[in-house]
Amino acid sequence: MTAADLRLMQGLAQRVTAIRPELVNGDATFGELAWNWGKGHARDGVSRPRRLWFSGGRLVAWGWAVLPRQETRNDGSVKDVTSASLVYQVHPDHAELVDEVIDWYDGAAAGVDRTVMPSAADLFALKRWAAHGYETDSASLGDDGSWTQLNERDLTHLEQPLLPDGFRFRTADEAGPEAAVQAHLDAWAPSAYTAESYEGVRRTATYRGDLHVLVEAPDGTMASSTIMWLDEANRTAEFEPVGTHPDYRRLGLGRAMLLHGMRLARAAGAVQMTVACLGAPGHPQARGLYYGVGFRECTRDAPLISFGTAG
Repeated sequence: MTAADLRLMQGLAQRVTAIRPELVNGDATFGELAWNWGKGHARDGVSRPRRLWFSGGRLVAWGWAVLPRQETRNDGSVKDVTSASLVYQVHPDHAELVDEVIDWYDGAAAGVDRTVMPSAADLFALKRWAAHGYETDSASLGDDGSWTQLNERDLTHLEQPLLPDGFRFRTADEAGPEAAVQAHLDAWAPSAYTAESYEGVRRTATYRGDLHVLVEAPDGTMASSTIMWLDEANRTAEFEPVGTHPDYRRLGLGRAMLLHGMRLARAAGAVQMTVACLGAPGHPQARGLYYGVGFRECTRDAPLISFGTAG
């Protein structure tokens, strides 16, 4: 997938957000697309095929599959991914194209288990996936399931962010690439993220180093970090990712960083903020953090699976 594809897909996310925000699928938001493409541009090739559908010269649907693969992480471990997954989006004016997306996915990932997470609000799409043999992924809906919910809040009445003594806010423009990469690795280890991954993130047209926020500890460690993705057309911004170094958790850094970030996003023109998190009961930490600074659920995934053979 090319940078030009990414901008088209982000454009569709913006158009759907403007008219039916509840139909924007998980990982298909403006910010998630930029983050996922940027960090994986260097290593994702044949394992992540994509297809785009156009009408009258405008993108109206797309599918982006992740096929079984091995993923090497920074601690030397190798993760085997044995099933396929799909991110997709269809403009509501062309809802019938979901059948073509499903047929394409079934062909691209034939013979392996295939998962997908449409929006739980997209009743038409859920019926079409069911008609093609997809069923509720009961394992994903368990206490430790991996489905996500999208949360939102407006940017009025923001609290003053408070950091512990000796800590300070930085931006990636100020701290530099090496510090930004290390902050992510410290928060998310083990990870496949690299300096090359970050270079891809920086190359996305919508990345802004002044909206990539870090919290620096007194010893110089970048203890927390987040990237904000500003959708100027809809005046929204999205946090993705958000993470804190294990040695610096429970100090209020994440809360302060989110509040500081929202103030920066508001100054940049946003009136609304979004952030995704795991929604299952067994993953309360991030959800509690976001709820604590005013976010509330607005949409959620409906995890589906088809076992083994094409529908």
